[in-house]
Amino acid sequence: MKSLLRYTLDLFEPSKAVDSAYPATEMVANTVFRPPHADRQVRFGQTTVGYRFQRARRRTIGFAVGPDGLVVRAPRWTPLYEVEAALQEKAGWIVRKLHETQERQARLDGLRLDWCDGTTLPFLGESVILQLDPAHAFLEAGAQLSPAAPCGPRTLKVGLPLAAEPAQIRDAVQAWLMRHAKDNFQQRLNHFAPVLQVQWHKLTLSSAHTRWGSAKSDGSIRLNWRLIHFAQDVIDYVVVHELSHLRVMNHSAQFWDTVRSIVPDYGNLRAQLKDDAIPKW
Repeated sequence: MKSLLRYTLDLFEPSKAVDSAYPATEMVANTVFRPPHADRQVRFGQTTVGYRFQRARRRTIGFAVGPDGLVVRAPRWTPLYEVEAALQEKAGWIVRKLHETQERQARLDGLRLDWCDGTTLPFLGESVILQLDPAHAFLEAGAQLSPAAPCGPRTLKVGLPLAAEPAQIRDAVQAWLMRHAKDNFQQRLNHFAPVLQVQWHKLTLSSAHTRWGSAKSDGSIRLNWRLIHFAQDVIDYVVVHELSHLRVMNHSAQFWDTVRSIVPDYGNLRAQLKDDAIPKW
């Protein structure tokens, strides 16, 4: 059974780690959060929150707030009145997270890339300018990053004609980023695994929108290729997080102590995963 256990690093912090206190004055009157998938709703004062309700094989009632709103999962035997009571108990945390998610989504919407010559995108925490270069195919790489300069952003030259369609440009850049992401992640996994005295066996790139990484006890690691947009120390935190699960397959105090032993400032780096907006693909 242990091999079936899978632990994940989410974009959103677990509810048990957050104080549910949230001043009533901050629960804006007549606010409505009702995503399309919602099949139930609850009222917190004058705030109405729609949510998706799921019965699941779990021991406790769980809450998750993400781009699709609030999802509530409860054991099959838990009566609805207990679910409602748990929602009211976590009302402050839920409303705060919904507001934060809306604000973050607004930032992401403002970062939709215009796939054309001259577009700027983040790569390893720095801005890179996209330049179409029809004179070069750049062999199998499809693109080439200019050397670092004393000042100004680097240039990513892509072997496409100036009249290339936006989808062509997007796909070429994504392929280049994914290749670099896999190389980068493998190097960092190989660097940190011996330090943590664990072994990883397989790396898979993920394109999930609400999860940065996951680990299975058989040594399989999944990492989101979009991490390549972040600075190296943020990537290293996620790598260490997942490798630490190969030692401690939960999010207990022992697990966080393991992460802290390698990345003492993991809290600040973890916050960047939520606060630093990356391009909308």
